Parts: sequence; C-alpha cells; structure tokens
Amino acid sequence: MIALIASIIFGGSVVGMGTMLYQKIPALVKLPKVVEKDEKRNLILVIKNKVKEIEFIKDFSYEMFLQKTLSKIRVLTLKTDSKTSGWLQKLREKSKNKKVLDDDKYWDEVGGSTKK
Repeated sequence: MIALIASIIFGGSVVGMGTMLYQKIPALVKLPKVVEKDEKRNLILVIKNKVKEIEFIKDFSYEMFLQKTLSKIRVLTLKTDSKTSGWLQKLREKSKNKKVLDDDKYWDEVGGSTKK
C-alpha cells in the first residue's frame, strides 16, 4: 500500500516537472547565449587600467615592496633575538652569582660547625 502511494506521488512529480519543462523550452531557446561574465571582465579591465594610470601606482614594483618588507621583518627578528640574548645573559649571570654565594655560605656553615 505504501509502495503504491509512493509510486503515485513519484509519477505525479515526474509528470509535473515534464509539463513545466515543456512549457519553458521556448523561453529557454530565446535566451541569449552571451554570458554576463564578459561584462564583468570588461569592468574589471577598465578598473585595472584606471588604477594603472595613477602616478603612485605606475612605478609600483611588487618585487621592491616584497624586498623592503622582508628586510624590515629580518631587522625586527634580529632586534628581538638580540634583546632575548641580553635577557638570557643577565639570567645566566644572576644564576652564576647566586650559585657562588650559596657555595660560600655552605663552606662558612661547614667551617663554623667544625670549630665549635
């Protein structure tokens, strides 16, 4: 029973789609074959050409921009490395001084206990 109802609904849907397609075929045939992307491409080309006419952008070189940007990043990285190296050196010196002081106190404590 359920299969019969499903078959009827499916058949009705196929017939309905077929009639809509049959009615719309003449309208589809009359549509122009030119795609609107050409107009968009022309608009993009016009904008691109207008931008190229600007004096500042005329002499713009992507390679030079990339070179300058990478140089600035390299300098920033070197500065950061130098600063970090300085902090690390200070921490090592503090640790070394603390160890020397701790060693001196140890011998003072050991020496004091033997004298008594």
